[in-house]
Amino acid sequence: MSQTSPTLSIAARRKLVKSHFRSQWHLLRHDKWLLSCLTWVPILLCLSIYWIFSQGIASNLPIGVVDQSKSTLSQKLIRNYDATSMLSVDHQYEDIGQARQALVDGDIYAILYVPPGFDKAVVKSMPPQVTLFYNSQYILVGRLINSAALQAQGTFNAQVEVVKALSKGNTTGAAAVGKAVSVRTQITPLFNKGTNYAQFLVTAIVPAIWQIAIVSFTVLALSANYRVAGIAPWLAKGSIIRNLSNTLFPYFVWFALLGLAFLIWFYDLIGWPMEGSWTVLIFAQLVTTIACMIMGALFFFLTCDAARAMSFAGAFTAPSFAFMGITFPATDMGPLAVFWRELLPISHYIEVQVSQASYGVHAAQSLAHLVPLIGYIIPLALTVMLIKKHLAKELSA
Repeated sequence: MSQTSPTLSIAARRKLVKSHFRSQWHLLRHDKWLLSCLTWVPILLCLSIYWIFSQGIASNLPIGVVDQSKSTLSQKLIRNYDATSMLSVDHQYEDIGQARQALVDGDIYAILYVPPGFDKAVVKSMPPQVTLFYNSQYILVGRLINSAALQAQGTFNAQVEVVKALSKGNTTGAAAVGKAVSVRTQITPLFNKGTNYAQFLVTAIVPAIWQIAIVSFTVLALSANYRVAGIAPWLAKGSIIRNLSNTLFPYFVWFALLGLAFLIWFYDLIGWPMEGSWTVLIFAQLVTTIACMIMGALFFFLTCDAARAMSFAGAFTAPSFAFMGITFPATDMGPLAVFWRELLPISHYIEVQVSQASYGVHAAQSLAHLVPLIGYIIPLALTVMLIKKHLAKELSA
């Protein structure tokens, strides 16, 4: 008997799990919107994000030139700007007004203004006021333009100094170059060596979308079950947590598979570097999925109204990407932003993903970022209390 009862127990458990999968599948078949939200909508959204950033490296950003000097030296300076991989001199304007309008209209990203008498000032060693205007509202584009401009201008300045030194005689080419560029810098990126913006942004945006999908679709799934069965027949018999877990388990499996799918997409199909452990990342995803589903359940059972719950879910998860600390350092965020960041499960998961994929740190060091997720026991307890309240209200009626 001691050998057969566990087998029966396992068989009964499997049968129960299958019944839950069948019941939820039956529900999804009759709710096309929920089925779409769980399947092709998040996948299409993630693919769209990747398509936007698929080029990976920004290049040939169009800029305009207003050359008031029209000299050999000014044309050489313009060619230096055009020679950079980031910039492309596509437009030349007669006056600054035309160039300004083109910048406002979005035809160009920057204006290079070369003043009259540029060549004479260079020859007389009187630094001319060459000005570069760009729209700093485009943070990424502005940073790239500024970096490329410094590179082009530095190269031009060095070339001018070398020519001046050689024209005086009594020096070699190497000595002239050494005098013009006395200190040379070499910048070596340790991670994301190709400065691929798809690798930098997509690996953070897609997990943020994943979190939004889990919280929102948990609300929709609970709403569908509540609409079909009502809360008493659904959750009154037996343990509330067990009944709720049985309902949400099929969705948990699906959300976990979506998380695994984007990991395979990033680090296997595309081939972005993976320096750490897949096991650690998958475990972090499972814990994050549970935390997100707890928050979705809490939002729904606050009112048992899908529209209001979705509003709560949207307000909660909307800053996911901004508060991750990927594009803006968490150390420089204000107290409110840091507090909100700590509430978001994805903020703790992304620390694990970055530490594993990019740095390959020890598993224990990465998993330490998940310790704050233990705090989601509190919203779970609140969810149980809210369910009991709704049950008592429905049974008394």
